[in-house]
Amino acid sequence: MTRHLVAVTACVSGVAHTYMAAERLEKLCQQEKWTVKIETQGALGIENELSQTDIEQADVVLLITDIELVGAARFVHCRCVQSGINAFLREPQKAMSAVRRIFGTPQDTRIILD
Repeated sequence: MTRHLVAVTACVSGVAHTYMAAERLEKLCQQEKWTVKIETQGALGIENELSQTDIEQADVVLLITDIELVGAARFVHCRCVQSGINAFLREPQKAMSAVRRIFGTPQDTRIILD
């Protein structure tokens, strides 16, 4: 069964780490055979913005951010894994393991990683 993820990456400066995290996540999802759509909130504003349909069809939302996200309320009732961007870049497997654990849990489930 194919899993569908959506994600948002955002760092304080909105430059390198935002895009590095998005790229790393894309590669990890390819390895897992999961589909992923990633919104970036960076220096160029919001790119690849997630639609309400994208969010509703996702099995899990992954928020990889060190800042307050624009539009965070969109994810209130979703299965959600949250990680700081530096923690994700250092140990992406922690986030991927949390994503695996949250599949099949009730909506509104949140896992917040340090």
